[in-house]
Amino acid sequence: MKKLLILFFILFFTSVSYSEDKKYAYFAGGCFWCMEAAFEKIDGVSDVVSGYSGGTKVNPTYEEVLRGRTGHIETVKITYDPKVISYLELLKNFWINIDPYDGKGQFCDKGNSYTSVIFYQNNEENKLIDQSIDEMKSLNRKKIKTAFVEFKNFYPAEDYHQNYYKENATHYYSYLLGCGRPARLKEIWK
Repeated sequence: MKKLLILFFILFFTSVSYSEDKKYAYFAGGCFWCMEAAFEKIDGVSDVVSGYSGGTKVNPTYEEVLRGRTGHIETVKITYDPKVISYLELLKNFWINIDPYDGKGQFCDKGNSYTSVIFYQNNEENKLIDQSIDEMKSLNRKKIKTAFVEFKNFYPAEDYHQNYYKENATHYYSYLLGCGRPARLKEIWK
């Protein structure tokens, strides 16, 4: 019994300390399917959830966000381990997966719900945004249209949007190529 109790405490406190090591980052880069694909394969990232952020409506639907009635933007919530990957490294990955010079949306998706935004949660993250711009020598600071907004809320998107690039790979890659995302990214980040 004593060994069982000790094992329980070890497992309990290990899981508690593990959950304390998780952090979250919130990025909007146009289509959340594309942002999911860009972040899920990175070491230190344990989860990426498609959703909506920045608006006023609680639990908006995709149709409401798309129509512009909520103020929300397609966003991903990234769960990461800061011991493996830093917020600064996540920012660098964000930049190379968007067109920071398009203030009207991203690639073929236009409108407020597809704009690029970094939702920072504190002053340190806000400072790291500036540092990331300085470190990304290819970025022209004067032309950047990506917004930097204090994080307020996040609502997960409907289940059919989660892992869309995996679950509906043929449709996803047709969309990706049809929107010209890879070609434009290559042009920007050559």
